Amino acid sequence: MKMHNLKYLLALPLLVACQGGMSGGEDAPQGKETPLVETGELSAVRTKAFVLPHFGRFGSFRIIGIEEHGKQIQPGDSVIQLDPANVTKYIVDRETALESQLASLEKMLVNQENRDSEAESTIKSELATYELRKLTLEAAQFESERTRKIKELEFEQATIQLNLAKRRLELNAIINENDLKIQQIRVDQIKQDIQDAYDVIPQLTIRSTIPGIFQITRNWRSGQLLKVGDEVWRGNAMASVPDLTWMKVETQINENDFLRIHEGDKVLVRLDALPEVAFEGWISDIGLFCHAKDPNKPRQKTFDVEVRLKESDERLKPGMTVSCEFLPSK
Repeated sequence: MKMHNLKYLLALPLLVACQGGMSGGEDAPQGKETPLVETGELSAVRTKAFVLPHFGRFGSFRIIGIEEHGKQIQPGDSVIQLDPANVTKYIVDRETALESQLASLEKMLVNQENRDSEAESTIKSELATYELRKLTLEAAQFESERTRKIKELEFEQATIQLNLAKRRLELNAIINENDLKIQQIRVDQIKQDIQDAYDVIPQLTIRSTIPGIFQITRNWRSGQLLKVGDEVWRGNAMASVPDLTWMKVETQINENDFLRIHEGDKVLVRLDALPEVAFEGWISDIGLFCHAKDPNKPRQKTFDVEVRLKESDERLKPGMTVSCEFLPSK
């Protein structure tokens, strides 16, 4: 116990000196927040992406023409030309099928007309037999009972045959109508297929709707820029045209600083390649969800922030690295 007290007494002056040093030194500046600066990347506010759309049964196309990478593009300029060979072949095949189906339709109409004529002839024949059996039955009223019974059975048989012939004609009419509907649907479907294919051809010449710099996408197989002869599939990105008139910065802010900024706050943007020049901007959007900045460091959480630049400048290019100094409103 005495030894413990002695150690405490010996350490007491050092402890007091340390406390005096901590409290007696110059106070850290109070009320001054550290500047809020984050890095980001420039991108165009408006970008036209060229993705191979869904052209019905046509899943892929070969590029037979593509504009030069990095070229200045104006609205209406043709930037990509796709090979229409598959579409043209399909149209020829479907037109051949259409001729065959139209021939089948004509043959069906002739056959139905012949069957109707036969059915009508059968009805006339059965009707004549019916009238004959009826007269025979009336004439047999003075004959023996056995003879009259035979005549009655013959008349009933003629009646049944006549009704069957009439019913057969009615059923033939229904069958013919349904067969014609089915065949007409086949014809109409082929005609629609041909029209859809013709509608695809003009769309294979892809044009830009905005001005900007033409940027070719890399081939996902080779890693090289797409070129003439490459094949692209539906949903594949082929190129893009960013409009360089107005730019924005895509950056992030630490979760601890989230409450320090608001939409509309002023931001000074500096290019890493030109740090002495500051471009004025403002916060145009703040992400609603917090996420990990780095998958390997899940505890570092950030919010996505979009900054719009107020000035249009030729020195601002998509992909350039910048620093954003946020100037929170008071």
